[in-house]
Amino acid sequence: MSEETEDFATLFAASVQAKRIEKGQTLEGTVVAIGPEFAFVDVGGKGEATIAIDELKDAGGALEVKVGDRIQAVVTSTDGGLTLSRKLALRAATERQLEDAARSGLPVEGRVEREVKGGFEVRIGGRRAFCPFSQIDIMRAESSAHHGRVYEFRITEYKDGGRNIVVSRRALLEEKQRATAAEVRRSIAAGAVVPGRVISVREFGAFVDLGAGVQGLLHVSEIGWSRVSDPSQTLKPGDEIIVKVLRVDDDRQRIALGLKQLTADPWTGVAEKYAEGQLCVARVTRVERFGVLAELEPGITGLIPMPETGVKESDVANAFPVGMDIPAIVLEVDQAGRRIRLSAKAVQDARDAQELREYTERADAEMPERFGSLADKLRGALSSRQKQ
Repeated sequence: MSEETEDFATLFAASVQAKRIEKGQTLEGTVVAIGPEFAFVDVGGKGEATIAIDELKDAGGALEVKVGDRIQAVVTSTDGGLTLSRKLALRAATERQLEDAARSGLPVEGRVEREVKGGFEVRIGGRRAFCPFSQIDIMRAESSAHHGRVYEFRITEYKDGGRNIVVSRRALLEEKQRATAAEVRRSIAAGAVVPGRVISVREFGAFVDLGAGVQGLLHVSEIGWSRVSDPSQTLKPGDEIIVKVLRVDDDRQRIALGLKQLTADPWTGVAEKYAEGQLCVARVTRVERFGVLAELEPGITGLIPMPETGVKESDVANAFPVGMDIPAIVLEVDQAGRRIRLSAKAVQDARDAQELREYTERADAEMPERFGSLADKLRGALSSRQKQ
């Protein structure tokens, strides 16, 4: 038998074998080769099947399997050989396929149709399924964000011949996260600049997802160079941001992030910008028992100690309302310690000194005239006395 005859016989046998397998049947096999567009899967006595490479990649485009791995897939075609898919297509899912998928855990495609009590109605093939709110995503989002979307789901309950189907998208997302979380953690090191998505915002900062469920904390003090009193005014859940990794604590599974570090530090060159004795204008941001905090510019806040306010301690809050612009004189600049001492009292002292100088100058100018008038009067008086 020639080589061509052998090849034809092999292909013919495979074709006959493939026809014995029904479309929609779930098979398990071993990946034996991976090409640029397709992978080959050994399905035992049933021969070899092909599956598109895209079906073997994760959301980031990386291959999830290697040669030798076992996979489960659904037969989507038997024409000219077996073609497999790892998910049930949206409109191709039959009742038998759905039952097989529920038993094997194979993902199925479904369209989110509408919101119902406790969750969403999902259309899978010709069937309606229910997805609880808690199972539609890992992170909370507005319900409207899911309407009309096509997702992959796992069937968690299949009852009454398909009349009662419960699905979960979250189960699949968490599986993918667990598979890639370790790799993501290894790629995150102190000093790295990485993208992330805001998960939740609290009074102390924001939790940011760095990928695969790996989260870091962006503390309120690291959001901006200026004091941020309410993080929710700056960040919202779902925001896509770029952050800098400040610290990684592998033992405690904690990652500290920074946002302000990606912008210029306003304290650079501050000693030259604000010299001692310089008059400047600052905006009151807080009044504390030890003094008044006033912002010279975004990110640079100075302290007016209580003795330098020029008023009684009981009157400070009224004399320095938050948001008021006040003149102040720079007393001391500590660039390394990121501290500036200011004085409002020195401004008033300078004003008093200036008024005193102006008064003295006016008095000095008027004195000769006054002395001249007095001398004239004395001379007049002497002249009158002599005539007598």
